[in-house]
Amino acid sequence: MKQTKKPPELARRYRNALRDQLDAPRSRGVAAARALGREALAADCEILALARIHEQALVALAPDYDFAKTGNGLQLRTGRFFAEVLVPLEREHIAVRESLKQIEERTSHLHLHTKELARGNRQLSREVKRRQASEAALKEGNERYQRLLQQSQFMQVKLRSLTHQMLSAQENERLEISRELHDEVVQILVGINVELAALGKAAELGTKAFQKKIASTQHLVEKSVNAVHQFARDLRPAALDDLGLIPALQVFMKKLSARRQIRIRLTAFAGVEKMPSVKRIVLYRVAQEALTNVARHAKATLINVSITQLPDVVRMKIHDNGKSFKVQQVQSTKAHARLGLLGMRERLEMVGGTLLIESAQGEGTTVLAEMPFPPEERT
Repeated sequence: MKQTKKPPELARRYRNALRDQLDAPRSRGVAAARALGREALAADCEILALARIHEQALVALAPDYDFAKTGNGLQLRTGRFFAEVLVPLEREHIAVRESLKQIEERTSHLHLHTKELARGNRQLSREVKRRQASEAALKEGNERYQRLLQQSQFMQVKLRSLTHQMLSAQENERLEISRELHDEVVQILVGINVELAALGKAAELGTKAFQKKIASTQHLVEKSVNAVHQFARDLRPAALDDLGLIPALQVFMKKLSARRQIRIRLTAFAGVEKMPSVKRIVLYRVAQEALTNVARHAKATLINVSITQLPDVVRMKIHDNGKSFKVQQVQSTKAHARLGLLGMRERLEMVGGTLLIESAQGEGTTVLAEMPFPPEERT
């Protein structure tokens, strides 16, 4: 730590320096006085203490110098010496004042900055509250969306269930109508025809016009019987229940091929007949709808139908060489086509199956229908 000189020592040095100033030329006095002032500053001597030291020095030097005489300039020189001694202290005070001023300015800037910071904190607090409110609203909206989504999914499941029930009821209704047509209407028409035949034999001795009328009536009845048979087969092919899926498809494809002049080829594995009746009916209806659509719209000349067995799955593939179509667009814009495709998909979903339709220009259209075929259904 720096040691400062004691006031008596400083007073002695001050007195000697003042004596040198009074005896020496003026040019040397300034440097010596400022050097003494720097020593006083280093010794932490204040201006009042220096004034006392200066006064004591004058008293001590008074016997050797006539300070009372104004003409010799001693008072002026001692005053200047004291002023030069004070220069380092004054400069230090100026520097201190400048530092204090800078500190005050910085304090003022810090105060302003603190105000700005407080204002920013208030704005940040408002922004945080606003964001918290937005997050709360977003959370509420998300919860509401989740509720609506759950309701939508529930309604979708319910609608699908109702669709499945409707398709099942439709299939059962077709079966009942087919049986009614076969068992009652056809039998009635056959009975009428038999009666007319008997009436014709009884009228052999009558006029030819009467016989001709009876023959015409018989022809109409036979035509009606054939129409009812056809209608019954369209509702529920007897071959599907009596012979199986493959014969029923062969009968349908043969008639469609003859009517539309389209070649239709079928390949199938015999084990498909071991599937439950409801699944075989689904495959038949999907094939019926798909082949009818091709005949109506695709302008195809060849259709390949294959039914193959994959691990735990039966796949039916229907491919035609006709013109393609935009599947997504048809599903979204054409109501009648959409209902046909929807019916195919819904029937497959009833038995856990899936439907895929691919159509590309120059490659025709492919319908892929798959449904589960676990080992327990193959026995």
